[in-house]
Amino acid sequence: MIRPVRLFLAAAAVAAAVGGPAWAQKSGGTLTIQHWDSPASMSIHEEATYSTVVPIMGVMNNLVLFRQDKEQNTLDGIVPDLAESWSWSEDGKELTFKLRQGVKWHDGKPFTAADVKCTFEILQGKAKDRLRGNPRKEWYNNLVEVTTKGDSEAVLHLKRPQPALVTLLASGYSPIYPCHVTPAQMRLHPVGTGPFKFVEYKPNEHIKIVKNPDYWKKGRPYLDAIEYKIVPNRSTAILGFVAGNFDMTWPYQTTAPLMRDVKSQAPNAICEMRTQNGTNNLLLNRDKPPFDNPELRKALALTIDRKAFVDIMTEGQGKIGAAMLPPPEGQWGMPEEMLRAIPGFDPDVAKNRTAARAIMQKLGYGPDKKLQVTVSTRNVASFRDPAVILIDQLKEAYVEAVLETIESANWHSKITRKDYTVAMNATGSGVDDPDQQFFENYACGSARNYSAYCNPELDQKFAEQSVMSDQEQRKKLVWEIDKKLQEDGARPIIFHTRNATCMHPHVKGVTLMVNSIYNGWRFEDVWLDK
Repeated sequence: MIRPVRLFLAAAAVAAAVGGPAWAQKSGGTLTIQHWDSPASMSIHEEATYSTVVPIMGVMNNLVLFRQDKEQNTLDGIVPDLAESWSWSEDGKELTFKLRQGVKWHDGKPFTAADVKCTFEILQGKAKDRLRGNPRKEWYNNLVEVTTKGDSEAVLHLKRPQPALVTLLASGYSPIYPCHVTPAQMRLHPVGTGPFKFVEYKPNEHIKIVKNPDYWKKGRPYLDAIEYKIVPNRSTAILGFVAGNFDMTWPYQTTAPLMRDVKSQAPNAICEMRTQNGTNNLLLNRDKPPFDNPELRKALALTIDRKAFVDIMTEGQGKIGAAMLPPPEGQWGMPEEMLRAIPGFDPDVAKNRTAARAIMQKLGYGPDKKLQVTVSTRNVASFRDPAVILIDQLKEAYVEAVLETIESANWHSKITRKDYTVAMNATGSGVDDPDQQFFENYACGSARNYSAYCNPELDQKFAEQSVMSDQEQRKKLVWEIDKKLQEDGARPIIFHTRNATCMHPHVKGVTLMVNSIYNGWRFEDVWLDK
């Protein structure tokens, strides 16, 4: 049984928690951030990339939100947003939100409980207007319906208890949408209740948002505007940052060598290296021969030298782990000794590759008959670079591969359609919680289950861990599940990325989170000291 929990946070306490002493901040100015590519749309609920979340999170609000000044996202670090408070029913199947009054959408219409109901109905596919893409539909598979009590209360009714649902709702991926604005309009010109209003998006040029003077949180935001200048080339972007064209680099994309370049040319710059709860992983299309053969998939997975990836891509600062982010940044990653016992994670690469070649020879491949494949990947450096390393490593198992690069606007739709044979993918986790990771990426039939892995027994265990309120017991079951996913080669995890974000010293109030790249971009407390 889950006892009722009701969380209240006074406005003054919120200001103290997320903004620090009010007298220190200065109002005004435009924050300029380099953006790494052109996203397909401006609709957070339709996109599977932080290319949209980062610039649009400040336009929107959630029911609840991870504290923006806390580096690690945790269940006890969630604060009210559009909801003033929330409470669980005794049986854990109803989650009630008391909503703020007097909040207005950017077009002047009032925010009400009906907007909460509409948001979840569109995410469940129940609304008249449909999303073009719905990458996180599986987050809400346990939701039966949302009911309202007047304009100020919304109740989420669940099939089974799900204590971690609040963490999903606190992600930057979980904004509330207005009933009166269609999904088609939200793709082009999102309307929110947040501290910033959307101005325009010009692909390959910029995304602009400006201060919302009627924001319901008085005194916020401090900035007049934020401009995201789209500069895909990393080297060009770093030169622009050093020259002062940007106040901040694109988050979590400055590699260790580039960080040294920044520090040598702009020694006052502040560069922080962080894990991002994102994995580089190998996708093998189980529906396309010859990768419908589990032995062939196993051989390719055994060929991977994870340490080489970490050394080359992050100069040793990345992490080797399974699906869940390793500790201490991650809260659910399995112990190292457990990880090393999984086939392919043994650091004896020579032994692993000998086993891989034996499998390939048994399947009829060898030095004189190599498997010809195309490795597809997204056309950004953080995807392309590991794909090149992968192609080189696959040669050790009699695999000859060529690289196919796909533009960002088409990448996620391509792998969602399973329109690939072998792919190098980078998967970011919206929330550091097993409910998100397992249901979204590994559940049978999930749109984000790009490799079409399906294990009905594990699906049952996904639900079993989700119900558990004892987090230590839950963790043990999560480790067992993650171990099985790696043994099955569901989506072979290569390494967990660790890169830097650089800012000039005049940028104040930005907290870079260690276990998600998606949840820290409200920017309402950010200010410029110049």
